[in-house]
Amino acid sequence: MGLGISFLAAIEFAAGDLIMGAVLIMLSGIFDVLDGAVARSSGMMTPFGGVLDSVCDRYADAAIFAGIIYGSITGVIQTTTFFQAPLWLLCVIALIGSYMVSYTRARAEAAGSTAMNIGIAERSERLIILVLGALTYQIMIAVVLIAILTHITLLQRIWKAKQTL
Repeated sequence: MGLGISFLAAIEFAAGDLIMGAVLIMLSGIFDVLDGAVARSSGMMTPFGGVLDSVCDRYADAAIFAGIIYGSITGVIQTTTFFQAPLWLLCVIALIGSYMVSYTRARAEAAGSTAMNIGIAERSERLIILVLGALTYQIMIAVVLIAILTHITLLQRIWKAKQTL
């Protein structure tokens, strides 16, 4: 459900409706939390379920940023020129950072590192920043923050992996 709602959020961003996009991200987050809680409480947690959840989260992130990119390219999302870079490019940098945060954790854990859920911009923080940016019509600032914070988080995780491996 969370993934499907994220696709709806992407459509709203692509259409320029930042408020509805933000609302749908929040709704998606509720379903994302609920599916894990239901799996835990019913004793249905499996390693495959964790993998599937992570894959769905990556698709959701990509869809949301794709919606924002489309909205910025078509001009339905208005942005400032304060950052001297187009919103679509900042979204690409933020998405790369988001993916690298996830990849670094997965790769470090596969190599034997533990406690890799560290950093200032895990997925929930990134979504909160994006929601706040959309609700305040400051989507560009939110995306810049995510772009910066994801790469800081990446460095934090690389440092942690170096220490533990």
